[in-house]
Amino acid sequence: MTGRGSFFARILVMAVLGVGSSAQMKNADPGSEACSGCHAEIYAAYMKTVMAGASGAAGDGLITGELKHKKSGVVYRVYQQEGRTWMSYEREKEDDFRGQRELLYFIGSGVKGRSYLFSVQGFLFETPINWYSQEHRWNMTPAYTEAREIPMNLPSFVDCLNCHTSGMQTPVAGTDSKFSGKPFLHAGITCERCHGAGGGHLEGKGAIVNPAKLPAEQRDSICMECHFEGKVAVEQPGKPLYQFQPGDRLSDYSHYFLLSGGPQPEKTEALSQTEALSRSACKRKSGDKMWCVSCHDPHSEPNAVEKAAYYRGKCLSCHGEAFGAKHHRDKPDCTQCHMPSLPNQAVAHTQSTDHRILRYPNGFQLPNATAEERLVSFPESAAPVATTRDFALAWETLAQRNHEGASRQAEQYLRKAVKERPDDPRVLAGLGFVEQGHGRDKEARELYERALKIDPLANDAATNLGTLEARAGHLKRAVQLWQGAFDRVPHRSEIGMDLAMAFCAAGQKDEARQYVQRVLEFNPDFENAKRLLGRLGGDPVKCTP
Repeated sequence: MTGRGSFFARILVMAVLGVGSSAQMKNADPGSEACSGCHAEIYAAYMKTVMAGASGAAGDGLITGELKHKKSGVVYRVYQQEGRTWMSYEREKEDDFRGQRELLYFIGSGVKGRSYLFSVQGFLFETPINWYSQEHRWNMTPAYTEAREIPMNLPSFVDCLNCHTSGMQTPVAGTDSKFSGKPFLHAGITCERCHGAGGGHLEGKGAIVNPAKLPAEQRDSICMECHFEGKVAVEQPGKPLYQFQPGDRLSDYSHYFLLSGGPQPEKTEALSQTEALSRSACKRKSGDKMWCVSCHDPHSEPNAVEKAAYYRGKCLSCHGEAFGAKHHRDKPDCTQCHMPSLPNQAVAHTQSTDHRILRYPNGFQLPNATAEERLVSFPESAAPVATTRDFALAWETLAQRNHEGASRQAEQYLRKAVKERPDDPRVLAGLGFVEQGHGRDKEARELYERALKIDPLANDAATNLGTLEARAGHLKRAVQLWQGAFDRVPHRSEIGMDLAMAFCAAGQKDEARQYVQRVLEFNPDFENAKRLLGRLGGDPVKCTP
């Protein structure tokens, strides 16, 4: 009865606070507290785990501090004032450049690090600074340590939120990170993320999912959803990852690929736990018998004193007590030799200990491979469901990351994919960009138009078609396309700048100024926008940054 009462109490609170729509409420995750009435001991242990503390209200996970970033000259401060949490920023040598953002949520348990989220007009963004626990200091978010402008327009993408929170809500159509209400219903990872919807179970109408009793593919999918990234992932049409439920196959929602061949890395790679484990002899010899829960209890974590003995017990459950009695009895911590701690990675989602479980972790390096790089499905069992579309979009993603040779592969697969799936807007827009790059504007325009007819909210197609229309002198159509896209993705400053320059060229200075100001609202340190704003007030007016 306690668990049931907790469930309905939480639903009542959410209704009073106006969290989510009625349709969302119907399928709402009641949260781990709803399980505590019947599973009090498990609940108490679980709430101390890293997963349970993966996110929350900013004030609940507040780490105050200051960062003076030398490259940009910006000083950041994280602090609390009158019960609210803030990040301020200012450039000491630029008197009129300062501001603040109210921090709403934290992301990250704090074991490796922590970041914070803020909202601008309902769009959710990540702070440009992170707390790095192992270094015990604040620093810029990865990829922006050398930035000379503040990256204040980093969207908090749905897939990132999905792996740190529970009860993810559907973003506003066409946007990357805008929500009509709360972006998620519960902090951290709740019981239902692994055990499935529990509403019926709370009412005595059935059992919840026991991952250990699922077929291996569905069982492993639960862990893989957040503990595997691969080299690239391709979301399946109409199947966003946040809709995945325990018992589903992850391959129905996203297809994952690794790169095979090409030069081998000279140092330890930044691997996710699932990929690293797949390379271990333990996993290869054990097959489906071995999975994450073979070594990890998701409901609790051993403390520092118990850790060595706990994991040694896991090793000896397969290798046997007799082996343990003669194998380095004076070194009971198996992981110290065979799963050593790895250097702090810039990417917080990679393994912190080497899950390859190597016999000789410091052994010789393999020679560089000479075979041509190719994308391979992970796990191997998912290879039969990989499509031409998957390979096309995977290579396209790698091309956007400037991966050598990816553009050629992307073009080959995109041309095949358009023939197989002539009504797929992502494929059409992808090939349109290829044609545009080759200077074949007519072909590119036709592909973008087809994509937009199927999906009017396809922002890349709209933005790129707007560029073609502006180049052809059709400025009115270009502006219409850019306006729609900029409304949906205002963090993409280049779209707002195109609009500002178009209105300026048409002699409409006030409209141009409004768009520059909107760019700066989301991206306040964008130098081109600041320069254009100044020139709009000049005499004569200059319409370029």
